[in-house]
Amino acid sequence: MNMTLLDYKPQPGQSIFDAVVFAAKRAFISGDYLPGQEFPSVRALAAELKIHPNTAHKIIQHLVHEGWLEARPGIGTVVCEPPQARPGEKAKLLGHEVEALVVGARRVGLTQAELLDAIIERWNRIDIARGIQNDD
Repeated sequence: MNMTLLDYKPQPGQSIFDAVVFAAKRAFISGDYLPGQEFPSVRALAAELKIHPNTAHKIIQHLVHEGWLEARPGIGTVVCEPPQARPGEKAKLLGHEVEALVVGARRVGLTQAELLDAIIERWNRIDIARGIQNDD
């Protein structure tokens, strides 16, 4: 079994479940995992990330329920096209993350312009990795 492409970094105060789900979504959106690509099994995910198999199972089931993964009998679990956000979900989805980003940027002394430049640079890097042309 190949190693996962998840950049899983547990943070103080964040559950393992939340950290791995976030790492998986980041890998899907950034193109590290492509639609149709096999996702690690419960056993492989648990062993590689050194997490309990029940937690790995819960993570995979959650990602299936949200539409990020699909279980295919005889094949395994594969990555789907990123699901569309439900109405009203976009702003709610990022509320906490945006606040944490702003607090972190202020903590290290970034200006608003520096933070926006960093966001744009990261956005463009992800687009390049996914083969998306940016005409801005």
